[in-house]
Formats: sequence, C-alpha cells, structure tokens
Amino acid sequence: MSSAVSPLARPFPDMPPIQGVTVRIARAGYKDWGRCDLTYVELAEGTAVAGVFTRNVCCSTEVELGREQIKSGHARALVVNAGNSNAFTGYRGREAVEAIMNQVADHLGCPPSQVFVSSTGVIGVPLPRDKAVAGVAAALAAAPCGWQEATDTIGTTDTFAKGAMATAKIGETTVTLAAIIKGSGMIAPDMATMLGYIFTDAAVAPDFLQQLLSAASDGTFNCITVDSDTSTSDTVLAFATGAAGNPPIRSFEDPGADAFAAALEDVCRQLAHLVVRDGEGAQKFVSVSVEGAVNDESARRVGLAVANSPLVKTAIAGEDANWGRVVMAVGKAGEPADRDRLSIGFGGIWAARNGTALEDYDEAPVARHLKGQDITIEVDLGLGEGRATVWTCDLTHGYISINADYRS
Repeated sequence: MSSAVSPLARPFPDMPPIQGVTVRIARAGYKDWGRCDLTYVELAEGTAVAGVFTRNVCCSTEVELGREQIKSGHARALVVNAGNSNAFTGYRGREAVEAIMNQVADHLGCPPSQVFVSSTGVIGVPLPRDKAVAGVAAALAAAPCGWQEATDTIGTTDTFAKGAMATAKIGETTVTLAAIIKGSGMIAPDMATMLGYIFTDAAVAPDFLQQLLSAASDGTFNCITVDSDTSTSDTVLAFATGAAGNPPIRSFEDPGADAFAAALEDVCRQLAHLVVRDGEGAQKFVSVSVEGAVNDESARRVGLAVANSPLVKTAIAGEDANWGRVVMAVGKAGEPADRDRLSIGFGGIWAARNGTALEDYDEAPVARHLKGQDITIEVDLGLGEGRATVWTCDLTHGYISINADYRS
C-alpha cells in the first residue's frame, strides 16, 4: 500500500465477521516490501461461489482456471497473491498456481478445483513456486485476522484499504454481506477491472448467485474507468456460505430475493466507487450522467467515451469548464448522436442546450463546482429514453509518476 493516501479516500468500514469465513494473512515475499502479501480465506463446506473475470485475451492462469472452476458452483478456499500478477508466464506460472491449489486442497481435504487463486502485480514474471508454497504454509498456520488486514495485504498501488458491507432481510433472517477490493490503476470496465471478493452468510443457489453478480457487475464495475486499461487479472468472486440458515434463494420468486439482489448491487457500487476514488494520482471523483440515448447500453458507451477522454480528464484536473471537450468525446463514441440535440452541463448547470451554447451561460458557478472533489458532468443526447451513469477520476501528473516508477 502506498504511503501517500488519496485525497478522495474513505475510512474502512466496521465490517463484522461472516460465519463460515476465516481469513488469514502471511508474507510470501513476492516483492521486497516488508509486509504481508498473501491472503488465505477458508470457506465452510457447501459454500456457493459465483464470479466474473476479465475479457483481456492475455489473461493470467488464475483467470483461466477460475473460469473453469466457477462452473462447479462451490468453493472451499481463496488465495490472493499481491506483487506478482503471474500473467504471461506460460507453464511455469500455471505450475505455481496448481501447486497452491493442491497444497490447500490437501489441507482441507477438498478437490483442488474448489481452491480459487488470484494474483496481482507485475506482468511477465512467473509466480515463484517456492515462495508461494512457503507463503501458503505460513498462512495456514497463522492466527485469523480481520477484514482490514486482509485488504491491506491484497493491495499493490492502492493508497487505502477498501471495504463495503450491507444487510438484507430474507424471510425472518437478516443476512450480511462483507466485501473487500483492490484496484487503483489499470482500471477500465470489461466485467470487473480489479480484484474484488464478496462474502455473505446467506444461502443462495450458485446459479442464481451468478445471475445476480453478473447483473450487479454490469451496472457498477462495468461503469468505472481510471485509465481505459483492462487488467490481465481482473476477478470478482462472490461466496455464499449459507450459515445464516435462511431458506435458500434460488430465483426471484423466492422471498427476500429482491432484497438480497439490492444489497449485492449496493456493495458492488460501493466497491466500484472506492476503486475510482483511489485512481492513481486522482484528485477528483467524476460522475458522468448520460440521458436521452437510444438505449441504456448506448448511454453507457457514450458515458465511457467521455470518462476515458484524456482531454476531458485533464480539463477536470485543471478545473477548466471546457465543455467543448465533452462534445468531442460524445461525437467520437460511435453511438447515435445528433449535434443539434446535444446538451452539456456541469454540476447541474447547463452550458449548452440543443446544440448551442446558452446565451446567458454563467461560467462562475461551474468554475466553483469544478474546484470541489466530487464533480458531475451531464449529457443529454435528446434521442430517446436510454440513460446511464459512469464514474471516473481526473488525470494528473501523479498518474505518470506512479506508472513511470511502477517496477522500480
């Protein structure tokens, strides 16, 4: 974790333990940074699992295996390595992951396919098998720890620990969701864009949990961007231990399904926002709201074109109300748009309406809005009912400094 905390940071929440989940950490020594860098999570037998993974075709072995493992619908353990992404490492990288899976499976007496592994860090360096095995052995012998320690352990360029929680009522039973995430750079929506883990004591059928997680990801993780780069290791996993004892949720026809779905989406949105707030070098959190598109997906794509534009992001960093850059970004999105129906605003104040700058436009209140930390950009395409909101951050010199020195 970086010592310079993002000005947009949020305090880590007071998250309760989840029954059926035990967390331990250890130092494998993947980098010379004098901190724990391996997180081990043991899950109760029968735990359901769902996941979403990067679509980057140069993905890691961990992602390839995870896509296959998720089909079983059950998990007994999770291992997260920080400091080495183990991507683009061929057979040596796969061998290290399989060694971890077999080691934990032998310890728990479960199939290796129920042991999920994630890795994050530098690309192209095989995960050291000896360090991984020793790190897992140390974690298995370690005392249980709390959520914040686990979150600190999975971080790389993160500047603060990120966690979120929510509760839901299923019949007469209150269930809890606790989640942790890491992510700061190489963040662009293409399913998940970081490493995130959600744990709940609810009883949820694996297929329905997958349906809910995929839907929640579309409106949250798939709507954030820091730098338009999609990682080779992106993974979000949801684990449901069933320890709360509620009647299992199998579809939206079951009592409490809507409440649980809303809680899951709430947690995913909290996590997504935290990642953007820790964007490398970020000084401002930016919401881009698009309405009047031909459909919701088109609105999302337009929003992402604005949110990914270096010219828009640097204008926000410079607190410059240059709405022409937003017009440019809308026009390059490749989505239906009509110059003469387009409206652009900042902070709820319209600068241009229906393709024309407003004659009475006063830039002073917009300038004041841009001096704040939470910025909004409004786009109305004037074509239909489609709408979406995406979230990003500004682009500062800090991003260059962090990434120019990343491997040093």
